[in-house]
Amino acid sequence: MVQHSITKPRKILFVCLGNICRSPMAEAVMARLVQENGYEGEFTLDSAGIISYHRGELPDSRMRSHAGRRGYRLTHRSRPVHTDDFYRFDLIIGMDAGNMDALHERAPSTDEWEKIHCITDYCTRFTDADQVPDPYYGGDAGFEYVIDLLEDACAGLLAQCR
Repeated sequence: MVQHSITKPRKILFVCLGNICRSPMAEAVMARLVQENGYEGEFTLDSAGIISYHRGELPDSRMRSHAGRRGYRLTHRSRPVHTDDFYRFDLIIGMDAGNMDALHERAPSTDEWEKIHCITDYCTRFTDADQVPDPYYGGDAGFEYVIDLLEDACAGLLAQCR
């Protein structure tokens, strides 16, 4: 796990390509962890996508199904990343190298680059993972693996936020 100097961030944005699989799942995992640990009201969580193709849509039905089996309910509506997000959020968490590159390109200045991190930097069990793969074109195992990675990474992220 990469150690970042986080001083109690309160506003976290999770980002993937279309905001219909990985980032809304990360948002839900983190929301559950925040609630289970008694930090309700201390965090603002959201998710967004690099592209706006799925704007306004619910998460992918397969991700909702797999999430539901683990007790998560995904109700977020897809939205693209906006310039204002770089000012509103303390941390902007990308799912893979492509997301990270796009976030760096969209940041209004290099000052905001410090806020951009890769989710797998916070993994404590899946330490060999360098990204959360996009499960969109895969099968059931891909969705399950993504949730496993996100549960690990979000637990590590919360630990660093305390």
